[in-house]
Amino acid sequence: MDSASRKTYLPLDPMSFTKSKPVIDFIADYYKNIEEYPIQNRVEPGYLSVKLPESASYCPDSLEDILKDNNNCIVPGLTHWQSPNFFGYFHANASTAGFLGEMLCLGFNVVGFNWISSPAATELESLVLDWMCQMLKLPPSFLFSGTGGGALHGSISESAVCTLVAARDKALKELGGWENITKLVVYASDQTHFTFQKDDIKSGLVPLFLCATIGTTACGAVDPIAEFGQVAIEYKLWLHIDAAYAGSAWICPEFRHYLDGVELANSHPYEST
Repeated sequence: MDSASRKTYLPLDPMSFTKSKPVIDFIADYYKNIEEYPIQNRVEPGYLSVKLPESASYCPDSLEDILKDNNNCIVPGLTHWQSPNFFGYFHANASTAGFLGEMLCLGFNVVGFNWISSPAATELESLVLDWMCQMLKLPPSFLFSGTGGGALHGSISESAVCTLVAARDKALKELGGWENITKLVVYASDQTHFTFQKDDIKSGLVPLFLCATIGTTACGAVDPIAEFGQVAIEYKLWLHIDAAYAGSAWICPEFRHYLDGVELANSHPYEST
């Protein structure tokens, strides 16, 4: 590493940002040519350890070298999720607005533990979630401006854990204590988000959580929400409506009827991409 490299891209040096355009160009070129890449490259496990050093560099590499390594080492081992030819799991969901938003978030780099840690982050989260609920025409019980509210998570899996914990604690409080935790059981179809385990009704188990899905990842299937809601009411179940894959589609008036019965739900996560 030469002396020039030692002075390149100092931590949080504002002047460095003006030299970062090659990164934008690299990403733009990637998207221009994304359809030319095979969806899943046929690299062997461990391929990257052969291409990269055994230990981290003592000094920063130049941006030119970093982008060259990305092109020669990283891109060949990518599964190109954003390609229009990719049909596994989730559809292509990147956007220019998304990129710019991520840049702003990383630039501010705040930690939104609570309101005082960054008031703007907390209040913006609440407002944006209410905007989304209004676009979906959800009942007031889902809005901060009503009697509910929500939270942004890093993934649907995180939101599933959060709602399961809430449902568990509610049920254990009603049952009288933690000694009943092994009796609780979750019900879901075989198309539900992979986070959920599938359990059959067994003697002595206590129904806890019913997971309905509108727009399954595998085939876009939709559960009858209103019917599920009546079952949840009868057995005092927490009704969770998973819309990770297709939830944003319900903004369109022609698809909104699939959400009929959502007012019976306790939680309703979706990805707004």
